[in-house]
Amino acid sequence: MRKPVPGLCPICGDRLFVTKLHCHRCATSIEGNFEPCRFCSLSPEHKAFLEVFVKCRGNIKEVEKELGISYPTVRNRLDSALEAMGFRADEAATQADTSVRRKEVLDALSRGEITADDAVKLLRTVR
Repeated sequence: MRKPVPGLCPICGDRLFVTKLHCHRCATSIEGNFEPCRFCSLSPEHKAFLEVFVKCRGNIKEVEKELGISYPTVRNRLDSALEAMGFRADEAATQADTSVRRKEVLDALSRGEITADDAVKLLRTVR
């Protein structure tokens, strides 16, 4: 049975890099300094959380039910996983908020609640 590849050094906690790849079928080996994917350096807890998150298709309410945790806890775990992958969680949240705000402006325009000029002005302020 193969063990999962650790992403962090068990001694100092820093990221590990792959220096050798080997094919068991043909015995080819490649040596170098390879950067592992963002998921490889996640803790087992982050990986388990993200597996549930993906399984639930990003639906936070479903993640809440599956893990038996509250909405704020789901958001905190997601932010923590994003940061562990090298993303700034506040940037991701800001991008999501911007997307939602743009949709709200376009929906208001389609319902006739605002004019096209108003929509253009509002969309320029949403960044």
